[in-house]
Amino acid sequence: MTFLYSRPDRSVVASGARQSFDHVDDAREALADGDASVLVGAFGFDAATLCALVEPVTFERYDEPRVPADDLDLPGAVIASRNPPPEKHVDRVRRALTILRHPGGALRKVVLARSITLVFDRPLDPIVLADGLIAANPGHNGFCVDLTAAGGPYFGRHLVGASPELLVRRTGREGVCRPFAGTAPRSADPEADRAAGEALLASAKNLEEHRYVVDAIAAALAPLCDDLDVPDEPTLIGTPAVWHLATPITGTLRDSATTALDLALALHPTPAVAGSPTDLALRTIDLVESGRSRDFYAGAVGWCDAAGDGEWMVAIRCLDIAADGKSGVATAGGGIVADSDPDAELDETTAKFATVLAPFGLA
Repeated sequence: MTFLYSRPDRSVVASGARQSFDHVDDAREALADGDASVLVGAFGFDAATLCALVEPVTFERYDEPRVPADDLDLPGAVIASRNPPPEKHVDRVRRALTILRHPGGALRKVVLARSITLVFDRPLDPIVLADGLIAANPGHNGFCVDLTAAGGPYFGRHLVGASPELLVRRTGREGVCRPFAGTAPRSADPEADRAAGEALLASAKNLEEHRYVVDAIAAALAPLCDDLDVPDEPTLIGTPAVWHLATPITGTLRDSATTALDLALALHPTPAVAGSPTDLALRTIDLVESGRSRDFYAGAVGWCDAAGDGEWMVAIRCLDIAADGKSGVATAGGGIVADSDPDAELDETTAKFATVLAPFGLA
């Protein structure tokens, strides 16, 4: 087992497994009781039922991003299938809009996702892909998680990605979140690219979508934190594929026993990956997506040590790689609000796929 985690100002490399946890409550208990010195791994979109956390044999943390190797040899790849097909995803968005626009309805936002399956001409090394994503990302964001600890069909599978979104970081008594919501594709033309970013910052639809996320995170942190700082306006953050609206949120923990993992579970799922209000959004996702499991997509990847410090990033812009390395599934979603345009929502998911397609020359 090898675990990689890279952010602009820190990184973690861990290996081996002293003990494994397929239920997040067992992992939290082991950490709280001192039976585990550190945890690394992931929990799923449904954190209550899907967990792949381990206490590693070795754990190394650096105050800098990971520096990938230079010789990154990736296999060739083709897109083998799309689930659902693009036109079906547009139909799903239209169905969600009917619910969102229903007079007197309580649903304000729902995140709908679609997947693509890649097939490789030889087995893909998850570490090599993670290093390729980190090297291509200006923020050096990236992760690689062995999902074996989740058991059953997850044995040997890996989740690899380059998420730009920090769910939460805890350092001492300080907690930091940087939620993303609101997206626009980047352009190769500098002037058009600048205009796309400015339009995103001025978009009433995207600002509304973003505000649901910020308000929900602030509400979740309020009982746990003092001195909560929530900016009134988002900032513009760019990845190679898309522009995002982001808001940095900070607070001081009231109880020093609250760990980074506790914070991550208190926040998850945010409206950025589910919708608002959360319970109604989750029911709508289950209805519109016909009960399809999101597995570890839109869950969280990260680490937490015995002191409670750690951080978790949202598991997006990622590829779930099969145990034999010969195929992988990428999933991308978008937040749907009453003013959404179905075709634009399809385009948003296409832009988000670019992160994992680019290393294979498919973007």
